[in-house]
Amino acid sequence: MTESFTVQTEWVHLQYDEHAAFTETYGFSGNQGAVNLEAIRFRPEGQASDTLMVFMHPASTLQLLPVPRAMAATGAHVLCAGSRYQRNDTALIMEKVFLDLSAYIRHAKQVWGYRHVVLVGWSGGGALAVSYQAEAEDPRITHTPAGDAVDLKGKGLIPADAVIYQAAHLSRAHLLAETIDPSVNDELNPDDRDVELDIYDPRNPNQPPYSPAYIQRYRVAQLDRMRRITAWARAKLAELQARNTGEMERPFLVHRTLADPRFLDPTLDPNDRRPRWCYMGNPETVNSGPVGLARFTTLRSWLSQWSLDDSCGNGLEGARRIRVPLLVIENSADDAVPTTHPKMLFEAAASPDKLFRVVKGATHYYAGQPELLQEATALIRGWLQERDLLER
Repeated sequence: MTESFTVQTEWVHLQYDEHAAFTETYGFSGNQGAVNLEAIRFRPEGQASDTLMVFMHPASTLQLLPVPRAMAATGAHVLCAGSRYQRNDTALIMEKVFLDLSAYIRHAKQVWGYRHVVLVGWSGGGALAVSYQAEAEDPRITHTPAGDAVDLKGKGLIPADAVIYQAAHLSRAHLLAETIDPSVNDELNPDDRDVELDIYDPRNPNQPPYSPAYIQRYRVAQLDRMRRITAWARAKLAELQARNTGEMERPFLVHRTLADPRFLDPTLDPNDRRPRWCYMGNPETVNSGPVGLARFTTLRSWLSQWSLDDSCGNGLEGARRIRVPLLVIENSADDAVPTTHPKMLFEAAASPDKLFRVVKGATHYYAGQPELLQEATALIRGWLQERDLLER
């Protein structure tokens, strides 16, 4: 049985210079020519380590989740890193999140003195971890999808020594492409809908279990809607640029973005998830509620994080470019991540040292599942120890 340590908690503040054309985050976190970042570092009392495990999500903070704390309790040093967009992804630019993650890794190695850094990508952090690693190993990005300069290629991003992809989807854009509601005909009027594409409308003649033909039609319609929004965003950006005024950006609302047929039909990509439910609750309620994927966004942010054809935060593409050891963990009762995503990423990964494991019965958050949390933690710890990335 793994020893349990008392965990010490430390608030971390990093600041680095950035001079951008305009600031897309509110207040001190993104103005005055500097970026300010906040994180929480967990260290087991009396236990030194050469390795820091970095948990980061593009828009969430992870220190309240069970896995980081559980890892620290086993003796690991853990950093729960927040991007400049923590708790607000409205104007999030993925390329700038890469810069934020780079700042943490540089600080870990050059200031704190860790020899090894392991990226742990949980949920939306999975695509971030893999995409960052790809860019650190094989730098290519010089501009955002909107054409704004962001020279990751020249920033000297420091690669991690291993990547763990846990209960994670392929990207924010991939997830949205499979959950956006294709029934919306008019982006300005969400009540104007195609009944046959509205899975929550009882008048819809297509009901679970859905036919393969209906699912194919539905998926095509989802991509069509996303690409219509992308085309509009690009046209509006071009219009603003042509005006040559101080107006450089435009926020907008995206209605109804949580309508994956898998939520209603457990025969689609089956796993152990609860039917007619999802990680945010009743999917029908969330679909039209204020909290949803891409609900509030901006022109640049849509292209950078939500457009399937443009986003650089694409875990599937990133996996094809990384060479460090990779551990992929699927939770078999995950009600947020489609069961197809971890397998697709693992198969695409170019890492010569890669391993795929399933935690049977685990939900997305391991809520009320201490034994499964312990299983996942032991799996991660053992995998790192086998590669001399964690003390035995």
